[in-house]
Amino acid sequence: MIAVMLVEDDARLAALVKEYLDAYEFKVDVVPRGDLALARFDATLPGLVVLDLTLPGMDGMVVCRQLRQRSEVPILILTAREDMFDEVSGLEQGADDYINKPIQPRVLLARLRALLRRGERGAAAAPANADLTVGALRIARADRAVFWRGAEVAMNGAEFKLFLILAEAAGRVLSRNDILVKMRGIEFDGLDRSIDNCISRLRRKFDDGGAERIKTVWGEGYLFSPAAWE
Repeated sequence: MIAVMLVEDDARLAALVKEYLDAYEFKVDVVPRGDLALARFDATLPGLVVLDLTLPGMDGMVVCRQLRQRSEVPILILTAREDMFDEVSGLEQGADDYINKPIQPRVLLARLRALLRRGERGAAAAPANADLTVGALRIARADRAVFWRGAEVAMNGAEFKLFLILAEAAGRVLSRNDILVKMRGIEFDGLDRSIDNCISRLRRKFDDGGAERIKTVWGEGYLFSPAAWE
């Protein structure tokens, strides 16, 4: 299931969109106010955002700009505003698509699927040794180096490999088994604590005593939180 954050203050429309998309490969979380959207995004890390522009609390354009500053998540603006300036402005603020209301649910579904395909193609086309940037963090794959707020962070080979695996999956929970298979090609036997120990060392390197940047998701694994690296 792909998590979708729908920021929409029209309760009837939000319920209709949620009911329709939930019947397919999506799971919709409705946020009724603009000033609640950023906190909800940070808490849930959805794979897609559908955003109205005329919202209580915070204008949708501001929400769009702030979301784009913290994440590359696909953003689709769905609005009753028909001014071409709004469409241009929305796309310039970082939206990936712009649709005027009313819209047929099947068309919305098709546009969301197209955004996902576009993202997959972009990821596939990225050079394998290209730098990876998340907020103030930069990982230079070719040099096997990590820079945090401009300063290099010393890491041994295992730490770098684990850190890169987590960063490449930013916003997704990786189980210990997922990580071990990627690192060593072996499965988790339920006893190996090497991953936990290595993550503890990585947290200390970034003064992450509160475990906000690399989160422990109890019973599931670890989550590299994109918003925490600003």
